Formats: sequence, C-alpha cells, structure tokens
Amino acid sequence: QVQLVESGGGLVQSGGSLRLSCAASGRASSMYFMGWFRQAPGKEREFVAAISWSGDSTGYADSVKGRFTISRDNAKNTVYLQMNSLKSEDTGVYYCAADPRTYVSGRYYETHDMDYRGKGTLVTVSS
Repeated sequence: QVQLVESGGGLVQSGGSLRLSCAASGRASSMYFMGWFRQAPGKEREFVAAISWSGDSTGYADSVKGRFTISRDNAKNTVYLQMNSLKSEDTGVYYCAADPRTYVSGRYYETHDMDYRGKGTLVTVSS
C-alpha cells in the first residue's frame, strides 16, 4: 500500500500560477510512475500528467501541454505539478496518483488509471 497526500490547492485568478505537491509514504519507493488526474464539477476524472521514476518518461494531457510541468524528488518521495497560465477550465479537484508499472510510458496513463490515488486538493481558477 502507498499513501498519497496532496497540498497546494487554492483560489487563483485566471493567468496565475499554482504549485501542487504530493507526499507519498508506505511503499512509495515501489511506485515507478506518479502522476496527476483531475475532476471538474459535473465531469469525469481525467488524466493531467505522469512521470517515471527517473523522469525520462513523461506524459501530459493536450489541454495542459506547455502550461503544466510535472516533476518529482525521489529522495523526498514527492511529486509536484507546476501550473502556469491557469484557465477557468482548469478548475477541479486534483488527485495525486501512483502506479508500480515499469513497462509503460507516461502517455499510457492518458487512457489508463493508476493503482493508487490520494484524496485530492481543490483548485479554483476565477475568471
């Protein structure tokens, strides 16, 4: 089992920035991929970004490419999501996720879920 705790959400104006953090504990070192998903009000949860243990494989949703950057610090068992140029459509609950698969690429998670997920942190972008 792995526990994931998100932080850094809040209210920001359109065009602003936020940095989300996710601290992993438990079997964190066995989680080869970590990532972020989000769920907007009234919509299904969707993939945002994923990163491999070494950082050499990443994946981003088309809607966030060029604006969001995922990174991780393995020494701290922490993954980050730097969100710039935020838009109102980025509003939602952001969930940190982790997965032990080592045989996939970051783009795999565009259409597949990860095995573990945190409780989420709310991001609200005001227009």
